[in-house]
Amino acid sequence: MDEILVPLTVVPVLFIGFPWLIFHYMTKWKQAKTLTSSDEKLLDELNDIARRLDDRMCTIERIMSAENPNWRQQCLPGRETTHLLPDGDR
Repeated sequence: MDEILVPLTVVPVLFIGFPWLIFHYMTKWKQAKTLTSSDEKLLDELNDIARRLDDRMCTIERIMSAENPNWRQQCLPGRETTHLLPDGDR
C-alpha cells in the first residue's frame, strides 16, 4: 500500500504543487514592481509639496538676503553667534 501511496503523493506535489507555488509568487512579484494608481497619486502630491517648499525656501532666502547680506556666513556651524547679541546681553 505504501508503495502506491508515496508516488501518488510525490508526483502531484512535484509536478503540480511546486510549479503552481513558483508561478503564483512570480506573479505577485511582478505586480509588486508596478506602481498602483494610488502610488502615482501619492508621488504627484509629494512632488507638488516639495516644489512648494522649495519655493518657500527661496522666498525666505531672498528676504534674509535683503535684510542681512551676510546671514549665510553667520549660520555656518562652529561659528560664534555672540556678535549678534546686544552689548548688554553678552
